[in-house]
Amino acid sequence: MRAVLELGGTHVTAALVDASRVVRRVRRSLNARGSAEHVLGAVVRCATDLDAAAGDLWGVALPGPFDYDEGVARYEGVGKFDDLYGIDVGSVLLDGVWPRPAGVAFLNDAHAFALGEWHAGAARGHRRCVGVTLGTGVGSAFLADGAVRHDGPGVPPLGRIDLTRAEGRPLEDTVSRRAVIARYGEPDADVRDIAARARAGEARAARVLHDCLRPLGVVLAPYVREFGASALIVGGGMAASWDLVGPALRDGLGDTPADLRAAAIGGDAALVGAALHAAGRDTVPR
Repeated sequence: MRAVLELGGTHVTAALVDASRVVRRVRRSLNARGSAEHVLGAVVRCATDLDAAAGDLWGVALPGPFDYDEGVARYEGVGKFDDLYGIDVGSVLLDGVWPRPAGVAFLNDAHAFALGEWHAGAARGHRRCVGVTLGTGVGSAFLADGAVRHDGPGVPPLGRIDLTRAEGRPLEDTVSRRAVIARYGEPDADVRDIAARARAGEARAARVLHDCLRPLGVVLAPYVREFGASALIVGGGMAASWDLVGPALRDGLGDTPADLRAAAIGGDAALVGAALHAAGRDTVPR
């Protein structure tokens, strides 16, 4: 049994994972723009409420920029968790969570998602796969036999597809929640609202979603081919509208042979991936 945490922009989840199955979870709301005291207080309370065994090595999945080896937040000017900049989050968890953990193993949330889907979800059985998360931004992971690759043939700079460009602009200016809302032109309409209108037959909504998501497929195509991935797995909040997201991505991917799939274990993927990561680090002291 492995204790894990996942931090998102609106929530924190603590869970116990047994192999590939989440057996218990605690979830608390979170304001990513809040003070460090608010954010870390919510995280510590959530982890403590899980009542995990003392002396466990916890796996923790969270977005970057973050020093995952040292456990120090590097958020600055990214619109979330900015008040955590420079804080040793690992020490806060070790000192605050009860029963006290033996250590903390951090990893990127998109990497955790891809590991979870590779281990127990839509990428199971694929030696090489690419995982992409679509939400506030675009996260990515390039896996070879369950190991995250940060460089090499078919891997974008630092393993991050969000550092590439689409249609002459930074990728997330075209493909992200804010990009979809901006192109639609109604600030009060979220992506789920736009998707609902597309399903109801509104041509403008359908066109916006297609025009925002197709470029991601175009950008991914050469990387997926060169990396030799046999599966491209998509998760995150926007993947909930897979009936609209999938066809737009496939259009951009063209004849790329990788199997394009929505996440199979969805919200549990990052929790399972964090557990897998922590299990691999169990003999490594923090």
